[in-house]
Amino acid sequence: MWQKALDKMLRSTLGRGNICICMPDGRVHRYGDETGKPLTVRLADTATVRRLVINPELAFGESYMNETLTVDGDEIQELIGLIVQNLNATQRVWWQRPLLRLRVALRRFAQNNVAHRAKRNVAHHYDLSGQLYDLFLDEDRQYSCAYFRDPSDTLEQAQTNKKHHIAGKLLIKPGMRVLDIGCGWGGMAITLARDYGADVVGITLSKEQHAYAVERAAREGLSDRIDFRLCDYREVNETFDRVVSVGMFEHVGLPHFDTYFQTIRDRLSPGGIALVHTIGWTGPPDATNPWIAKYIFPGGYIPTASETLAAIERSRLWTADIEFLRLHYAYTIRHWFDRFLENQSTVKDLYDDRFVRMWKFYLAASEQTFRHGRQAVFQFQLSKKIDSVPLTREYLSNAARTDQSDRAAE
Repeated sequence: MWQKALDKMLRSTLGRGNICICMPDGRVHRYGDETGKPLTVRLADTATVRRLVINPELAFGESYMNETLTVDGDEIQELIGLIVQNLNATQRVWWQRPLLRLRVALRRFAQNNVAHRAKRNVAHHYDLSGQLYDLFLDEDRQYSCAYFRDPSDTLEQAQTNKKHHIAGKLLIKPGMRVLDIGCGWGGMAITLARDYGADVVGITLSKEQHAYAVERAAREGLSDRIDFRLCDYREVNETFDRVVSVGMFEHVGLPHFDTYFQTIRDRLSPGGIALVHTIGWTGPPDATNPWIAKYIFPGGYIPTASETLAAIERSRLWTADIEFLRLHYAYTIRHWFDRFLENQSTVKDLYDDRFVRMWKFYLAASEQTFRHGRQAVFQFQLSKKIDSVPLTREYLSNAARTDQSDRAAE
């Protein structure tokens, strides 16, 4: 029964590609139009088949982690990419639609990230071993979308581009006070203090990130310019000339969008500017993938532009500029994935084989969703006054040329 149901599901979904599925009873089924690279998937038992039929979004990742679903040659990137492309062009089978609708209906409950829950969610992912992140991130530990002026840019160059691109949008001047919401390991705060002369307050809920950032600021001789705090964004009460938030809004949760943007407004000086850099969803509002929510980012949510702008409007902030970065994150994650593969034996020593497969699946799924799905990165430039930002974007081009000239001189 379950194999027949899975066969029906796959035949209605996999219209493109060349996939061979080896069922637990030895039967082999082929799907797609026989175009592209042939892929062979092997299912170990009936329980895996049943879970894939009932809840494929959760079961796919779990089965790969547990090795009850394997791909010959471990071609997980290619398999996920093909599935994402096919899902964009088809409807789900009838028995899965109620579950999908229920997830969307309950997403506010699942993302109710009050302060204590937000702290626990952050610890789940960001308080992992710092050595893990050193194995695949750039030397600045930028764990967000880079900015590729050219696809051939190195990861280090693209992450440097990102920081200066954001600094350009913030129109930073020496002596300005900047609040960095979700400062991570401190790279953006250090860049703004060291290269632009800003005084920065960086906040995070991760104990590991906070300790690393404080130590790094001391090592760079910037402890008097940067104040790293272990606290929630709702606990900050000062006023700042600028607010920056990179890769944090995804963790706010839909019920707290209004609080987040009202906090930004309240923290900004009258002529202040804010920049929010976030992963975004370019389709209708949807629920978080259940595998991602369970294993990678509990409480996380990918907002649509419409949901975000509605909250910005209610906060009475001006939307001075919006930029959509389309393939930049796919390029970024490919660098991460390749570096992770190069160091997977070290990751195994830190954790275990299952953890390696979990992160391999996470990185592969993320890249393919940015490459073939509906995910992009949004940058919202916000202000309290209508005239805080120049009338045209020429100032960004001038800033980019200056930055490139400075690096060439070095």
